Amino acid sequence: MNIHFIAIGGAAMHNLAITLKQKGYRVTGSDDEIVEPSKSRLEQHGLLPGSFGWDVNRITSGLDAVILGMHAREDNPELAKARDLGIKIYSYPEFLYEQTKHKTRIVIGGSHGKTTITSMIMHVLKENNVDFDYMVGAQIEGFDTMVRLSDSAKIAIFEGDEYLSSPIDRRPKFHLYQPQIGLLSGIAWDHINVFPTFDNYVEQFREFARLMPDKAHLIYFDGDENLRKIASENAPRLKVTGYNEHAADVTDGRTQLITANGQHIGLTIFGRHNLQNISGAHVICQQLGITDEDFYRSISTFSGASRRLEKLAETNNMTVFRDFAHSPSKLKATVEAVKQQFPGRQLTAVMELHTFSSLKKEFLPLYKDSMEKADRAFVYFSPHTIEHKKLEPITTDQVKEAFGRDDLQVFTDPDALFSALENVPHNNQNLLLMSSGTFSGKDLPAFAKSLTEE
Repeated sequence: MNIHFIAIGGAAMHNLAITLKQKGYRVTGSDDEIVEPSKSRLEQHGLLPGSFGWDVNRITSGLDAVILGMHAREDNPELAKARDLGIKIYSYPEFLYEQTKHKTRIVIGGSHGKTTITSMIMHVLKENNVDFDYMVGAQIEGFDTMVRLSDSAKIAIFEGDEYLSSPIDRRPKFHLYQPQIGLLSGIAWDHINVFPTFDNYVEQFREFARLMPDKAHLIYFDGDENLRKIASENAPRLKVTGYNEHAADVTDGRTQLITANGQHIGLTIFGRHNLQNISGAHVICQQLGITDEDFYRSISTFSGASRRLEKLAETNNMTVFRDFAHSPSKLKATVEAVKQQFPGRQLTAVMELHTFSSLKKEFLPLYKDSMEKADRAFVYFSPHTIEHKKLEPITTDQVKEAFGRDDLQVFTDPDALFSALENVPHNNQNLLLMSSGTFSGKDLPAFAKSLTEE
């Protein structure tokens, strides 16, 4: 097949493009901006466009399909040409469903934890030699790409994002998969640019459950009141199973699971959200035939998904973490997890406002007290990003007032921010860098290494 990707630089889009090329498809693509790591990975696979921008000459009648990324606009000239030529246009979730509609689909959704739970399941299945297709929103150790589509696998594990499918398909991505097994990890308002009220946001998760086939299995975090209601509404039609935080203790800075028979299983990850994530992954793996013994043996070696409390560097006196946290609930949970795991250390927390929601002044007040457990708190945002997203400008004073910390330091210059971080004491200290972006292109692993080599 000949497939063209409009907005090929997206995280899921570029991985799908690589996967299809490896499958033998002829793949081309375009984008107006491609950043790392997408740029290097596309170049490595011979898929990086020769020039950035849109070119209608790339769209010809020889194409079998176009896959349209969310970051393209509805008036995209390549999209208009594809429509004129009558070429089949897919969003990437539509295409994933089309490729796996005869397989058993497991979809992991929720405002937080969906990437980690998906990654945990993938890790356990791989450790136990189970063949599966997948799509996950982060790079996972042991997996070359974030998407796999094969002819051999009978099951497919998808991270179910609630954001919109494409500029011309306003359905949330996870509404398109129709899973036989679905998990919802929790609901905390996000994406206010498309879900303007909390009730409207919750409705997307209710619709996810409604769209599951009869007799499908809905697994949900029982500590979330809204998920309990959704499960109850669907209980007559679906099999429903609630889960809670896994029993555990912390000894000498290391978290250990406590199994039903009293066994202690050491982990390399930590935090209450991860203990919830493990319970959810455990239920899914049980449904897929993994024994408890095999699950616990495998999960003990899970080191986390990329940018999810990822350890960048450490010494005896300092550890530098990177995390994807960007919404208020994720930010608060991540800060608290590091502080609880290392109660004797100072914590410097740094957050970049990068998403549509986080950069809107109406959403900023929801960040109040989200960094209160940090000993030092820094926030960065890029005026260029705000301009690129066509949002109303915000000020450093608005950000400081929203977070509710008099000592909060707010930066719009990344060099000034990282200069300030270099001057933070490095003894008995943890540094937590949180963003769904890159702090305007900063090499965070190199920065972490420079701090810990002094």
